[in-house]
This record gives sequence, structure tokens and C-alpha cells, in this order.
Amino acid sequence: MNSNVRYSVIIPMYNEEEVIQETYRRIKKVMDRAEEPYELIFVNDGSADNSAQMIEEYSCWDESVKLIDLSRNFGHQIAITAGMDYALGDAVIIIDADLQDPPELILQMIEEWKSGYEVVYAKRVKRNGETFFKKWTASLFYRVLAYSTDINIPVDTGDFRLIDRKVCDELKRLPEKNRFVRGLVSWVGFRQKAIEYERDERLAGETKYPLKRMIKLSLDGITSFSYKPLKLAGFLGALLSASGFLYLLYVLYLAIFTDSAVKGWASVIGITLTFNGFILLMLGILGEYVGRIYDESKGRPLYIVQEVFQGKKKPQPVGLQTAQYESK
Repeated sequence: MNSNVRYSVIIPMYNEEEVIQETYRRIKKVMDRAEEPYELIFVNDGSADNSAQMIEEYSCWDESVKLIDLSRNFGHQIAITAGMDYALGDAVIIIDADLQDPPELILQMIEEWKSGYEVVYAKRVKRNGETFFKKWTASLFYRVLAYSTDINIPVDTGDFRLIDRKVCDELKRLPEKNRFVRGLVSWVGFRQKAIEYERDERLAGETKYPLKRMIKLSLDGITSFSYKPLKLAGFLGALLSASGFLYLLYVLYLAIFTDSAVKGWASVIGITLTFNGFILLMLGILGEYVGRIYDESKGRPLYIVQEVFQGKKKPQPVGLQTAQYESK
């Protein structure tokens, strides 16, 4: 490929061997319908299966395919960032490899982009195939994030979106390590528009965002765009301190001016434990911010690329030729 690329499609992948061939087929079919030059940038985020080998094979006979093979697993948001660093297109499209986000929506995004919008993002109106707990926690996170931040980060949106070249260039200027890409896209501004859709069930394989990673992503989102948790800690600390002082005055009043014995030492112990737990919780919140400052101060690169594969022009395997012909 050369710099005359119109569209760059970034597909981060981590252990997606079971679905990657169908992902490639559907995205390529959609982009062929756009009838303009494009590139498919698959970013291998340290997969332990054959995902990278499959894409490397595709890149040997399909000039539109580029594989960015990272040296290890750096995380989904970093993989997206690596794809943006290598993207050449006038418009950059981000879509996950699991096919929960329909590639066919890309053509509608392109239409909105051509009408003048610099960012076109997909907003989920329904999430098929996900547990009630996953849906509830996701909904709670987006609303807490919206309350905590001073910028408008759309609720119920993922990283599936189209961004203009100038938006991509601005994002590349942001060096922070604990990245929350959808928040950064909102932060840079420009004209943005939502497209509503129903999210599909994962075609195959397992989710790459278990609870542990979801919690980390949530913390990255909140701490990257808000210091309200620190202000909340200060407010609650002042409130509890005032409550404790008033209780102390009450105890002194009973001891000095009445003959009543001060009762309820068990409750005092309970209050003490509550206060100590609150202090540890606030230290934990403070630690999240300090830890991110530490990450930024080290100055390490966001990722390391092991190898890049692209367009070696070898004959296409007959089996894949037949599969693509039957899909049209």
C-alpha cells in the first residue's frame, strides 16, 4: 500500500483464531463495496494462538492487509493506539475482531464522514448475548463516568467508530500510558455524530474483557478524565471528621454533666473500624492516581512492535478463493 489510502480499518486481536477468517471476509467484503483504496490493519496483541500466522498468510497475497505484530500483550487500548500510529488513510475505522460490532455499519459511517462529521461513533441500543451483570455494570460505568467528567463522553459506546485523519493525528500527540481511547476521542472535540445499532453476540471464542479487565478500563476512564473521586474523598473525610467530633462532645457532656455511664463501646469500636476502612479506601483512590503518575514518569514506549507484515504478492490459497467467491 502507499500513502494514497482512503480508509484504514484497525482490527485489534487477541486469541481470535476461531473467528478471524470470518472477520477478514466480512470486513473485506464491506470495504470492497466502498470502491476506494483501503488497508486492513490487524494488530496482534500478543496472541498465543494462530491468529497472527493466519493474518500473516493473508498479507502475503492481499496487498490491503497489514499485520502489526506486537512483542507481547500490551492491552486492547494500546493495540488500537498502535494501529492508529501505522494508519495511512484519510479516515480511520476502529472495529474489534469478535464481530459483535457489525462491519456493515462502516458504510453508513463513511456516508456521515463524507457529509462533514469528523467522528462517527456507534451507540449500542441493545446488547445481545451478554449477561445481566455485564449489561448492568457497563451501564453503571458509563453513567458514573458521565457524572465524573467535565467532557461529554457518550454513554453506551465502545471503540467502534470512524475518525478523520486530523482527529487521528491529534490522538497520536497524546502520550499518556493508561489510555481510554473513546474518552480521548471525545476530549479532542471536532464534529461528532452517533449511529445507533444492536450489538451482536460474539461469533466464537471467549470475551477478552473479563471482570478484572473491565475494572481496570473503568479506572483508566475515570482517573484519566476526572479528579472528582479525590474531591469526594475530601468531602466525605470532612463529613466523617465532623461527625466524630460531635460524638466526642456528646461523650464529654455525658461524662461531665450527668451521672449516666457512657454505654455502647461496641458501637464505638464499629465506628472506629468504619473510619479506618474509609481511610484505607481513600488511600486506595489516591494510590490509583499516584500509580498513573508513576507510569507516566517512567517514559517507556506504549508498545513494542516485533514485526510488520504487508503485501508480499504471493498466490492466494485456492481454499480461501473459493470461500470468498461463495460469500459474494
